[in-house]
Amino acid sequence: MNAKPRFLQRLSSEVACLVTISATRGSVPREAGAWMAVLADTTVGTIGGGHLEHDAIRHARDILTRGGGDEVLPYPLGPRLGQCCGGEVLLRYEYVTAPDIPTLTARLTEPIQVVALFGGGHVGRALVQVLGNLPFAVRWVDSRDEIFPAQLPDNVQCEHSDPVHAAVADLVPQSRVLIMSFSHAEDLDIVAACLARQRAQGDLPYVGLIGSKTKWASFRQQLEARGFFADEIAHVTSPIGVPGIADKRPEVIAVGVAAQLLQMVKS
Repeated sequence: MNAKPRFLQRLSSEVACLVTISATRGSVPREAGAWMAVLADTTVGTIGGGHLEHDAIRHARDILTRGGGDEVLPYPLGPRLGQCCGGEVLLRYEYVTAPDIPTLTARLTEPIQVVALFGGGHVGRALVQVLGNLPFAVRWVDSRDEIFPAQLPDNVQCEHSDPVHAAVADLVPQSRVLIMSFSHAEDLDIVAACLARQRAQGDLPYVGLIGSKTKWASFRQQLEARGFFADEIAHVTSPIGVPGIADKRPEVIAVGVAAQLLQMVKS
């Protein structure tokens, strides 16, 4: 379970102190909006670790002991905490209880990007687990309904589509598309459907295809034969993942692909 639902579940029966970075100046470990919930016996989330987080937890527990007392405090990381970042953060402390859950549900929502993942094989399964802890909403599509595991991260929804490329038509605009089905023929149909939609609507900013350079060379020829132009075909990223990683284990590929997606997340 991700940090937000885990925190709100605990808050339904406990009190907590919510610590949020309200503002920053200079070099700091986390951005404004980052949060950490401090409960009697644990913490959920993080504001960057280190001495800053240690001090914040101690102060939040003092607020819990007092039974309230919202505050906003500045933390110069160099002079006050001896951290080499050298910047400054403004921390907001809030005593929160169950009645605050509706407000926090809306307020703690992270910016989410939609990923449409086509393919439930080994790499798809590994990627779903990596993306389960990241700010993505994953639509996981396969032509084989029985392929999906019973236990899934909270941010993943499964969809059976036969033919699989039919699901491209109703993807959420601005979806990032990853194509890694069990079949090269399916992969080609999905890529073609994405390029057709991109030609008509221009709303799929990233279309990534797993495979070798040889596979992509063959696909380029077949896509040209289907009437796509070179500049349209160039919209497809293949191979996928950050460059320089030669390891082909599914878990390693998944980390490289997730890193590439994160590079596109708007700050």
